Amino acid sequence: AVLKTVTSEKVSMEELGGSETHSKISGGASLTCHDDIDALITTRRLFDFLPLSNKDKPPRRYTNDPRDRKAGVLDYVVPEKANISYRMQGVITPVVDDCDFFEIHPNFAKNIVVGFGRLDGRSVGIVGNQPAYIAGC
Repeated sequence: AVLKTVTSEKVSMEELGGSETHSKISGGASLTCHDDIDALITTRRLFDFLPLSNKDKPPRRYTNDPRDRKAGVLDYVVPEKANISYRMQGVITPVVDDCDFFEIHPNFAKNIVVGFGRLDGRSVGIVGNQPAYIAGC
């Protein structure tokens, strides 16, 4: 009611401060989930990349994914012409162990890709420009 009085606009509770607002506009929420079960699964997946405390090392997960495997898609995922865009996930995913890239903030700051993966079983944070969105600028 206050917003309508001050701005003469009708704003829903979702627009004012719901998950869409905080995951796409303010960046206050890293992820959104469909329901409670999805939230628990997503949280568990995120925690799987993180150490138990600031005194611990990140967890190492053993994998059958050979550390010297070839990622043939890298031969053509980045176009030869600089004016042609591509998705950075297409570069990251084939490089990380088991092609498992966990993206954080997928709906906010779409010109940047941020997430977690593993290299030789070790958790790594990944940050990169997203050329598919306004040329990564």
